[in-house]
Amino acid sequence: MDDKIVLKYTVSPDDFTRAGEASSNVKAKLKQIGVPPEVVRKAAIAMYEGEINMVIHANGGEITVTISPEDITIVLADTGPGIPDVEKAMQAGFSTAPDNIRNLGFGAGMGLPNMKKYSDIMNIDTTLGVGTTVTMVIHMQ
Repeated sequence: MDDKIVLKYTVSPDDFTRAGEASSNVKAKLKQIGVPPEVVRKAAIAMYEGEINMVIHANGGEITVTISPEDITIVLADTGPGIPDVEKAMQAGFSTAPDNIRNLGFGAGMGLPNMKKYSDIMNIDTTLGVGTTVTMVIHMQ
């Protein structure tokens, strides 16, 4: 791979039937271009968690994935309500998901912790009432 590959996805709000399609697509693309399996796994898990968070909490949004020989950068941008307390949201098990979402098997409060666990660098930029942008970087090595 000589150049960067840029993939863009739109995530629909409350669409659990299609949630995970973008991360599955990226996983397939990474495998196709020969990215090491452990890197594929980390990117797929981190992106899936972010994608589900966008469906549940953020009225959907846009995901841009940039693949370079050095790393994979995943930017999840939404115009949702923002995260009132990032530190609390980063705690395993903390969730603001309503019961109907939990009944679907989502909202266990592991999204952001897993995103951090499976990315090498993670940055959260959030403004209440404006939206949130999460940037995750996974190194190829």
